[in-house]
Amino acid sequence: MLNIAKIRADFPILKRKINGKPLVYFDNAATGQKPQVVIDALDKYYKNTNANIHRGVHTLSQEATNAYEYSRETIKNHFNAKHSHEIIFTRGTTESINLVANGFSQLLQKGDEVIISQLEHHSNIIPWQLACEKSGAVLKIVPINKKGELLVESYEYLLSDKTKIVAINHISNTLGTINPIKKIIDKAHEYGAAVLIDGAQATPHLKVDVQALDCDFYCASAHKMYGPTGIGMLYGKEDWLNKLPPYQGGGEMIKEVTFEKTTYADLPFKFEAGTPNIAAGIAFSVAIDYLNNIGLENIASYENGLLKYATEQLVSIPHLTIIGTAKHKAAVVSFTVDGIHPFDIGSIIDKLGIAIRTGHHCTQPIMQFYNLSGTSRASFSFYNTKDEIDVFVDALKKALMMLL
Repeated sequence: MLNIAKIRADFPILKRKINGKPLVYFDNAATGQKPQVVIDALDKYYKNTNANIHRGVHTLSQEATNAYEYSRETIKNHFNAKHSHEIIFTRGTTESINLVANGFSQLLQKGDEVIISQLEHHSNIIPWQLACEKSGAVLKIVPINKKGELLVESYEYLLSDKTKIVAINHISNTLGTINPIKKIIDKAHEYGAAVLIDGAQATPHLKVDVQALDCDFYCASAHKMYGPTGIGMLYGKEDWLNKLPPYQGGGEMIKEVTFEKTTYADLPFKFEAGTPNIAAGIAFSVAIDYLNNIGLENIASYENGLLKYATEQLVSIPHLTIIGTAKHKAAVVSFTVDGIHPFDIGSIIDKLGIAIRTGHHCTQPIMQFYNLSGTSRASFSFYNTKDEIDVFVDALKKALMMLL
């Protein structure tokens, strides 16, 4: 049983008022708020340790390096990677996907195939389009049904010996659909294809074990996990990371440089050119420790209760339709109201202190499938409450009275 009052006290922003009303923050799929321990970790680094890493023999540099590499080890343990050098620090999920897609653009050949799904965020579409344009590979799309579930039989039909990589999200940011990624991974491996999982939306809600999943790549963003913005990670199996060419050139990622030839550093530094976001990297592990102290299973159970309650309240509102009714969902509800633009709903309830997301959520193919310009989306966290859902539903009804 979660102590919600205690948890809420850990997040300073939840004390804010917006337009004179207590903040109700239901935009967690966009970014999670930060507990005080994460804010303190950032502050502590800049006040006490600030130095570049891996480069100096002086005390501050060694302290910073030790803290940064401790964070890598924490991330490795959290995701159950086999080696710490299989954890690459990136700016977030988007850069992680681009790193892999850029590498594959140099490995793919004309006629090879890449499979993604109709559920993907633009960040897991555009990099693969670019990779296919560069290489002459063909992009294949797994369709969805009206519930927002992947058509697994269609996926299996698309797989062939030409398939070189499958890139699928773990959880849809727009619909909340939890995809059967273990089955997706196993089927792809039958054809010798690699699999990348976009875990941006899954990692705040679920415990992820990359060895149990047997995925080849897994991507995450710290800010979705209540950590800082501007930092994330790419897990990659050692063999695959060794096959991929470097993503960027510069300091740190080299072993030896001459004007005639450059040799690259060993993993993970081969993919970590330049001075990283050191403070955020250190604070990433603090956010992970915070989540693990609460327990991701406890979080998932509590958030499922919020999802069920919110769904029950919303379906009772006339003219409102929930978009995405998959059997397995995370705590995300997208909805439309007949004749009303989502932007108008979001703008009005913001005046009442409620933060939701409106628009296409960087998933225009999903909107095209449902023939929509956008949806309103409420996404919940373990620091949200049923009382807040009541406030949200009441505000939504008031907005609809004004707009209908």
